[in-house]
Amino acid sequence: MLGLSVDTLRRWEAEGRLRVRRSEGGQRLVPLSEVTRLLSERRSATQEAPVAQSARNRFPGVVTRIQRADPIAVVELRAGPHRVVSIMTSEAVDELGLQVGSEAVGIVKATNVIVEAAPASGVRAVRSPE
Repeated sequence: MLGLSVDTLRRWEAEGRLRVRRSEGGQRLVPLSEVTRLLSERRSATQEAPVAQSARNRFPGVVTRIQRADPIAVVELRAGPHRVVSIMTSEAVDELGLQVGSEAVGIVKATNVIVEAAPASGVRAVRSPE
């Protein structure tokens, strides 16, 4: 659940960072309360850390629609004249605190972009190199 190696669990136990109990066979058992605490600490640390990323297509806007179909949700963002739609988990919507009217930033990073012109213009669809 934490994605940690056994060595990390041993080290954290020795440092007092992780509380475990032992089974009759001597195996380490990590209480769910400890897992929850560590996950909460990890979330807090990532929220406080400055974010640096390679995505350059950022669209600040306002959430105009949230449509839930657990476990996923569709979130629509109005960013100036643009409509940005994202499919994410319902859990992510909750963790971000998104509601209709919330300010948010849509960030787009695509590995493949297709541009197509209307047939009447006589221009063929062009695909970006992969």
